[in-house]
This record gives sequence, C-alpha cells and structure tokens, in this order.
Amino acid sequence: MTQSQIDSLRAQRLEPALHVVDGRRVPASDGGTMPVVSPIDGRQLTTCARSTRADADAAIAAARRAFDDGRWSGLAPAARRKVLLKWADLIEARALEIAVLGVRENGTEIGMALKAEPLSAAATLRYYAEAIDKLSGEIAPTDPAFLGLVHREPVGVVGAIVPWNFPLMIGAWKIAPALAAGCTMVLKPAETACLTLLRLAELGLEAGLPPGVFNVVTGEGTVVGAAIAESMQVDVLAFTGSGATGRRLVEAAARSNLKRVYLELGGKSPNIVFADAPDLDEAAKVAAHAIFRNSGQVCIAGSRILVERSIHKGFVEKLAAHAAAIKVGDPLDLATQAGAVNSERQLHRNLAFVAEARAAGRQVIGGARILQETGGYYMSPAIVADAEPGDRVFREEVFGPVVTVTPFDTEAEAVALANATDYGLAAAVWTANLSRAHRMVRAIRAGLVHVNTYGGSDLTVPLGGVGQSGNGHDKSLHAFDKFLNLKTAWVKL
Repeated sequence: MTQSQIDSLRAQRLEPALHVVDGRRVPASDGGTMPVVSPIDGRQLTTCARSTRADADAAIAAARRAFDDGRWSGLAPAARRKVLLKWADLIEARALEIAVLGVRENGTEIGMALKAEPLSAAATLRYYAEAIDKLSGEIAPTDPAFLGLVHREPVGVVGAIVPWNFPLMIGAWKIAPALAAGCTMVLKPAETACLTLLRLAELGLEAGLPPGVFNVVTGEGTVVGAAIAESMQVDVLAFTGSGATGRRLVEAAARSNLKRVYLELGGKSPNIVFADAPDLDEAAKVAAHAIFRNSGQVCIAGSRILVERSIHKGFVEKLAAHAAAIKVGDPLDLATQAGAVNSERQLHRNLAFVAEARAAGRQVIGGARILQETGGYYMSPAIVADAEPGDRVFREEVFGPVVTVTPFDTEAEAVALANATDYGLAAAVWTANLSRAHRMVRAIRAGLVHVNTYGGSDLTVPLGGVGQSGNGHDKSLHAFDKFLNLKTAWVKL
C-alpha cells in the first residue's frame, strides 16, 4: 500500500449505487436516491438507492425463495465452503480498493480500515467456511430402547442491520456464520455507509453465491429496517446499533412473527488502571488509542478511564501527552492516526458533550473542532480529567473521541464505578496482581474483559454484551447459535 495507490483510488469517480437483490443490481422501484456525503471534505461522493417498502419486501421474498427451494441450504457443506472461500479470495484481492471506498464514505483512517474492514471480512468468511463441516448433531445418552437424535438446521431467512463505523467487519460477523449455516440473508447498511457492503454483495455473486442468497437493500431505517423487523418471512434479526433502535426492532418482532432478535447496542466501557499496573506509560498509551482511534467510533471503546487516586494526576498527564501525539486528519493520508467523524450531526453531538462538561466546571483537555477549512468533520481528542459519576458524559455513550477520567481509592470502589452503567459490553483492568485481575474479571459486568491490554481479541472468542449492551454473540463458533435451530428426532427401536 502506497500513498500514490491510495490517491489514485481516491480520484476515481463513483457511479450511483444500486441495490443487490436476487442476483441483480437494481434501482429503487420509484427511482429514489440518497446522497452519499464524504466526512473527509463534506462533499457528495455519489448516491445510493433509497428503498421503498416494496423494495425491501422484494428482497425478503427473494431470500425466502432461495431458502425454501434449497439452492443454498441444500448444498453439501463442502460446496458452501468452496463458494465462501472464493468470496474471501476476491475480497482480499481487491482489499485496498474496497478500503479506500469505505474511507471515502465513513472517514476511518486508512491504516485501520484496510485491516479492520476488507481483510477482516475475508478472514471472517474463511473462519466460518472452514467450520461448516465441523458442526455435527448429537446422539442423546438415553434409554437403549430409544434413539434420541439432535439435528442442527439453518433457521431460514436472516435480516441484518449494521452500523456505519465498521460495516464490513461487523457485517461479516453476521453474514459469514449465517450463510455458512445455510441461511439466506437480507442486509440493510447504515444510511451513511452503504458502498462497501454493496461491493461485497457483488463479489459474492462473482464467487458463486446463488441469486437471492445474499441481498443488500439500502435506505432509511424507518423503511427498510422496519420492513425487515415487521416481516413475517424473516426468521432471525441481527442488529448492531443504538439502544433506541434496538427497542423498536424488538417491539416490531413482537408485533409480527416473534422472530428472534439479537442485539449489540454499544457500551460505556470502563478501563481500570491500578497503581501497580505493569507499565503506566504503556497503559496510558493503550488507553489513548482505545478511545481515540477511528475518532472514538468503536463499540468497545474504553470511554471511561478509572484510575487509582495515587496516580491520577500523573496518569492524566501521560494520557494527554499520548492523545496530543495522535495525528488527526485526512483519513486517506498514510500518516494519519485518527480520521474524520462520520457525519456533521455526530460531530455536533460529540462537541455538545464536551461543552456540557466544561459548563459544569470539569477540567477538559482538547475537544475542539479542527481542520474546518477542509469542509470535513474533524475533532481533536477530548479528555474530561475529573469526571464524576453523575455527569452525563460519564453515563451516556458519546461514540466519539471523548474520554472521562475518574479517580478511585479501593478495589471495591473501582468495581462499583465500573458497574455504574446500564451497559455491559467491554472493560479492561491494568494490574500486576494476578489475584486482583481474576477478581476484577469476575466482578465486572461485561461480555469482554481485557487484562493489561485493550482491544485486539480475534475470531476465536465471542463478543457480546450484558444489560443494555444487548444479547447473543458475534465471533467464535458461538455465533452459529443464532442461525441454527435444534430439532429432536425420538425413535423407538
């Protein structure tokens, strides 16, 4: 990857993006479009199709037909694996092209985007493709006069709704196990990040996915998302996004066919630093990158740092130094370490949290809009150095480059502060005390707890939350649980 390669791809003109439904690229039935605006400079890149309810229903019907006639679920596992592996190869071969396309649309810095988006998606497809023929049924240890068989069967049509921060990575966490299991899918991208997922669908067809197996429909959540959630033909809904939207999806599922709904709803993740941390400077550096990379637009971002009081002042100084060293700027510049905020609306939301903290008399370091001359949406890292548990910035997910630092005196207080949230997605503990580390892992209510690190867990382990961070798990073999039904056969011998 060179800067000249990136610049050449950046200069490419983009055609209007169309739905991918039933193996074809199609416009919205009424010709409607939505602008695709780049956060890099605030300019329109292209348009994507604005779906009508009829478009969404057509995609669902295509997925239903494709499942019911067995064109995918009826294939031998080895045949599905071959297609998924070829899909992964095609994505990897075009990884830089796809990464630049995504950065132009959502502002993630190119170094992170290449690894976290197309290369991650390819690796995820390979992981689940290779697992397909490792899944088997069970024979129950029952009365020898009977035979109890437990079959695993694909659940049917899966609806997926994914966010704008890492559309390919998060999308692949749902796409790969669902398709590997034999399901078919209708996917709705975020309104501000649709281009790479449409490209992914086109490559899937090139790899040999039968028409209707994987459909991507762009448009507004109130139209496409609502159609998926309310459909009597969708069997499972997998969603990553906000709690408010998640609640609406669950309500819609209840009003329709009681489809299973799996939710990953973000977090307010505590990053706890004890005075005996093995390397305080390393802890501060990792903490800075755990919140400020991708402009804080990461579900598991360590947005609440809890620091033992005896080291609080020194740690804030180290954290501020590392934050100041992060180069914020054009996400398609190889030297950039943190790119643009996804939208002007999100930028104003971030800045409002900072302004409120300052108005409350908190010590705030950074947190200004920068690079306005570019027309893009950029913000310097913000540290609220003395946040208190009652502060809104301490309690609510910002989803931007804003972190709070709060002192504590005892291990019990650290646990209480860590758990003083409705969320429970991720956490971290920095300590050289092995016993304390294990106590904290048990005591913190979160689906993922790091020890002396933050981020980087691979596909072999699950990611899921507790509380208002949602339910179900992405990643690992446990992801199959969402997309398989158990069927018992009870046979008298």
